[in-house]
Amino acid sequence: MNIKEIYNANKQRVLTGLALLGVAVLTAVMDSLFITWAILGIAYICAFHEAMKLFGEKDNKLYVYAILVWIAAAFYPYPEGLIFVVLIIATAVMAHKKEVNYRALAPFFYPSISMLFLFTLYKDFGMSNLIWLVVVVASTDTAAYFVGKSIGKTPFSPTSPNKTWEGVVGGILIATIAGTFIGLMHYSLLIAIATSFLVSTASVWGDLFESYLKREAGVKDSGTIFPGHGGFLDRLDGYLFGVVIMVFVLRGIA
Repeated sequence: MNIKEIYNANKQRVLTGLALLGVAVLTAVMDSLFITWAILGIAYICAFHEAMKLFGEKDNKLYVYAILVWIAAAFYPYPEGLIFVVLIIATAVMAHKKEVNYRALAPFFYPSISMLFLFTLYKDFGMSNLIWLVVVVASTDTAAYFVGKSIGKTPFSPTSPNKTWEGVVGGILIATIAGTFIGLMHYSLLIAIATSFLVSTASVWGDLFESYLKREAGVKDSGTIFPGHGGFLDRLDGYLFGVVIMVFVLRGIA
């Protein structure tokens, strides 16, 4: 299958992707703490809702806690740490009531932790590093798809039968190259290459983890809001693993 055939078969997916890219570019150009917090917050609550469905949790009080956490993130200097306070309080209350519900905790592990890391990346390291993350993860996803469709033959994982090792390796290679050019704006060649490679690799397994959750829940997509792409988790899955690695690396070299 050549590139033109792949495009024609996925025209809706491509157009939706371009629309999402437009929103991302506009957000980057404005580079506003409040606007970025608000956009990420909308994405977080929507992703939280999709995770609730995937985990089979129906306690609507959890949405209130999620919203309160995100509001607190706007003011607390270390947003990613807030989730651990929530988990401690939640488990303490459950233990006190002798009603431990691990399923109710699941959405606070995924995607809450990673979404707070996304906001932390922007808040602590700036828009340029958030753009770096987007370039690496988006390049990984796009390149893996086209390389896999073009030359992929070797199955990658039973969790996601359509993925191939050729696509994964091609995606990581191309994303590492693309990400290195962005990383060189602020970091040395070695750091730019290593960070891009690690984030790209993590994003592959982030995508795979979400595929596992959907398979366990018996659904094709986490949602239907984005034509050709599914839901928020379908679009964020790679970022949810990649961002944790990026913050971890950048803090280590800061």
